[in-house]
Amino acid sequence: MSKNKVSFYWAFKEFIWPRKKIVLAGIILIIIRSLAGLVLPYASKNLIDDVIPSQDINALTTLLIIVCFAILIQAVSSFSLTRLLSVEAQHLISLLRAKVQKKLLKLPISFFDNNKSGALVSRVMTDVEGVRNLVGTGLVQLVGGTFTAVISLVILIKINALMTFFVLVPVSIFAIVAMKAFGYIRPIFRARGKINAEVTGRLTETLNGVRVIKGFNAEDQENKTFEKGVERLYLNVKKSLTATALITSSSTFLLGLASAGIMGIGGYFIMKNTMTYGEFISFTLFLGFMIAPIVQMSNIGSQLTEAMAGLDRTEELMNMTEEDNEEIRTIKLDAIKGDVIFKNVSFSYEENKEVLHNISFDAPSGSVTALVGSSGSGKSTIAGLAATFLNPSKGIVSLDGIDLATVNLSSFRSNLGVVLQDDFLYEGTIRENILFPRPDASEEELLKAVKGAYVNEFTDRFDDGLDTVIGERGVKLSGGQRQRISIARALLANPKIIILDEATSNLDTESESYIQKSLQELMKDRTTFVIAHRLSTIQKADQILVIEDGNIVERGKHDGLIAKKGRYFDLYTYQSRI
Repeated sequence: MSKNKVSFYWAFKEFIWPRKKIVLAGIILIIIRSLAGLVLPYASKNLIDDVIPSQDINALTTLLIIVCFAILIQAVSSFSLTRLLSVEAQHLISLLRAKVQKKLLKLPISFFDNNKSGALVSRVMTDVEGVRNLVGTGLVQLVGGTFTAVISLVILIKINALMTFFVLVPVSIFAIVAMKAFGYIRPIFRARGKINAEVTGRLTETLNGVRVIKGFNAEDQENKTFEKGVERLYLNVKKSLTATALITSSSTFLLGLASAGIMGIGGYFIMKNTMTYGEFISFTLFLGFMIAPIVQMSNIGSQLTEAMAGLDRTEELMNMTEEDNEEIRTIKLDAIKGDVIFKNVSFSYEENKEVLHNISFDAPSGSVTALVGSSGSGKSTIAGLAATFLNPSKGIVSLDGIDLATVNLSSFRSNLGVVLQDDFLYEGTIRENILFPRPDASEEELLKAVKGAYVNEFTDRFDDGLDTVIGERGVKLSGGQRQRISIARALLANPKIIILDEATSNLDTESESYIQKSLQELMKDRTTFVIAHRLSTIQKADQILVIEDGNIVERGKHDGLIAKKGRYFDLYTYQSRI
């Protein structure tokens, strides 16, 4: 089965079938509209062949009433069609965006490491928009247009079979050209979504890193990169416009030929008195009703092709394996003690490139385990395994004797707190950021966390206190203030296990002393993993693991490791000199 068929079947099952009543109502409305539209060509024939020659005013009045009534039905059914289907299509887009975003957040950390955030935003916001052409007027117009074309064709054959056959030849050639063109366009639309996502992703990164760009005077470099991206997007659009223009111009040419032929043949038949003026006018109008949907179908076909290309990418995303696999992660945790054990754990980001080798250690409940070592030694990877952001390639990470690979992630992470080196803060107030893990926490619990992390030391100086707006990613605060908000957030979550990517190395002495106090409050009676950047901060740790090249080269307490005069001693004395 081809990719196209898979995608259309998935789209039909996922979007059209659950809304079959609305889509059916749309089809009925478009059939009513089409039938009402056919009244005018019939009336024209009667007007020219019967009413005018007989000079019957009553018949003329009746004819006008029927035509006006048909026009009213057309207008009402058109309005109802747009109101019903377009609104439902927009509702579906909003539901689908929410569904895709929900799916995104269920994917593993590795997926986000390999994809730009801006590109993912494009997948949520842009790729799903094409669905409006499936549930909206697009698909229904395709069905209704086909119905109108078939009825018109039957009437045309009845009026004059020879003229109808003459028309069908160019129409058939046009249909073949259009089908070939749609097959060519779809991969272009698919590539467009990808390019658009890449360009959006780069732009998002640029805007987030504007201070660095300006600091290094790199605006020209960024402008060139973005210009290359939009140039690729333009070339892709140019390709699809060429194919669409081919369809439109071929329809104009072929259908124009058909019209010219009909003028000739019709004129000949009228001269020979084998066709009346009314029949000729009626034939011409019915021909318009047959051809208009076919031309319209070429536009709708282009829209549907674009929609299917976007939905291909959406389907691809929706079929990705979630990190919380219900078949494997079956154990739900209630109360936990907090004993974490690494047993012969190895890990690799890429096949055959291990970054951790056979790591084993115990982190008993309530203890502090500090991870030290040079940059790239594997400290963050160990912390990522403890937080279940990563899964071991070999070996077992267990909590209270249970293999974490079998534990429901939501039940584990409700007991987990993280304070990262570059911690994430939302644009909003300090209060909203601290309440992030527990929006329903009481004012008393909030204030306890605020005091525990010494956040009140600086918020008391702000006019709006905890309701101060901090800007995107907390740009209006200092590094130390952002760090304390992150610690207050972790305190409010009241987790049993804490991961600290401790970032005191770039703080002033006053901020560092406050953060040391707030960290001590946070680590109390909790199993803590600290990635230490400044070794003076971990002298009281229950165990220090010195990591080099993915191995534990030393372990012990501060005093014992200093006495050994090994790798830890070298790191500590080197930092002391600095």
